[in-house]
Amino acid sequence: MTDTKPSDMRSIRFHDYGEPEDVLVLERVTIPEPGQDRILVKVHACGLNPADWALCRGLFPGKMPRGIGLDVAGVVDSVGEGVTGVRIGDAVLGSADFAGCASAGASDFAVLNHWAPVPEGLDMIHAASLTLVVETAFRSIESLRVEKGHTVLVHGGGTMVGFAAVQIALIRGAKVITTAGETFGERLRGFGAKVTRYGEGMIQRVRDIAQGSPDLILDTAPANGGLPDLLEIAGGDPRRILTISDFSAADKMGIRHTFSENTPQRYDVIGEFAKLAAVGEFSIPLALALPLASWKEAMDLSLSGHAHGKIVLQP
Repeated sequence: MTDTKPSDMRSIRFHDYGEPEDVLVLERVTIPEPGQDRILVKVHACGLNPADWALCRGLFPGKMPRGIGLDVAGVVDSVGEGVTGVRIGDAVLGSADFAGCASAGASDFAVLNHWAPVPEGLDMIHAASLTLVVETAFRSIESLRVEKGHTVLVHGGGTMVGFAAVQIALIRGAKVITTAGETFGERLRGFGAKVTRYGEGMIQRVRDIAQGSPDLILDTAPANGGLPDLLEIAGGDPRRILTISDFSAADKMGIRHTFSENTPQRYDVIGEFAKLAAVGEFSIPLALALPLASWKEAMDLSLSGHAHGKIVLQP
């Protein structure tokens, strides 16, 4: 039987750092080979994240060129040395090895460094929406040591990480307050969270709901100068707050942030949450899915801040 696998593929990459719309290109490149402890998948869906645009601007600098698209769902095409527990033809979701390869998930094929099976009942588009937000949200909740009975404020429940963090904190038995707009307010209330809006009066509204200060605060909102308000809500204690976005302000205020914590990555929980998603017990909102060729439209919508859910590319 003749092997009909092509030798090259389409991939969205950048060769210099800068604004995404200035540096990203769709080009044909050689299909990568999976190295030690890696697998190669034929990509069926790739979820986009704000982290993709941060990579273009110089986050985690490394050897060029580099690709975007960290969240992947697809079918295993080949496996590297040392890989066990997965076979060619298996459906998986996971994270693209963006640092170790010259391409990432926004491609026809991608090398993954972490993966889990796609369970029955979960389609590829929704599977590609999970990995990064679940890992980030779970690790952040772990860093805060959220436990049953805690009252937790998730600031930015309408962000995808915030949306995930609300559900994870509730699963742990915490009482959750979240700030969010009307787009996802009803869904968050449906999970069991107390929802309040942003803006003037937020400090007092949160305190009224919490009947004082929340035990812990997770800031998942875009960096917009909101940390002083969160510090006031926390009763002036910066160690009760963790932000995943406003690192510079956090350092100045003594507030914990993603890069100040030593919590290990938690890709090991992706499979667990994929199973929950498959039976409707966990979800990430989907804005739309577009073909890979429409990547510029997807990028523009994501950068606008008005996607209202996850954007997924389909090669």
